[in-house]
Amino acid sequence: MTALPFVDEHHVVVAGSVAQVWERLIRLLPGFASGGPLVHMLGTEPRYASGTIPAEGSALAGFKVERSVPGQLLLLTGRHRFSRYALTFTLTAQDGETLLAARTNAAFPGVLGFFYRQLVIGSGAHRVLVKRFLNQLRHEAMAR
Repeated sequence: MTALPFVDEHHVVVAGSVAQVWERLIRLLPGFASGGPLVHMLGTEPRYASGTIPAEGSALAGFKVERSVPGQLLLLTGRHRFSRYALTFTLTAQDGETLLAARTNAAFPGVLGFFYRQLVIGSGAHRVLVKRFLNQLRHEAMAR
């Protein structure tokens, strides 16, 4: 996938080693990228889950695992009618905890892409969803 413009990046400090946080990330991802009617309405590629996450080439609805370095990096890419995008998770050990970052890059071509960006990014919906996912992972780690 070609270089895509930066959209945003969010961070959370999670209790546990990078291996533990990696395991939680992989386990929670299918719920974050579940299928449903929106996937079909947008015409996402990939459309369906396949393979075993986090193996390179495996997929969730709307996301393909482009690159996977266990405990360090997970690069997910995808596209649909209004956007091409990449979501990159990085994990960094930090004083007995793990800094988990989620970076989004995306292009929104054309007039319809512009309006879609306003709807998803401009409204703050994307930020809320990503932060909710990261906080869910952090809270689950605290409960253990």
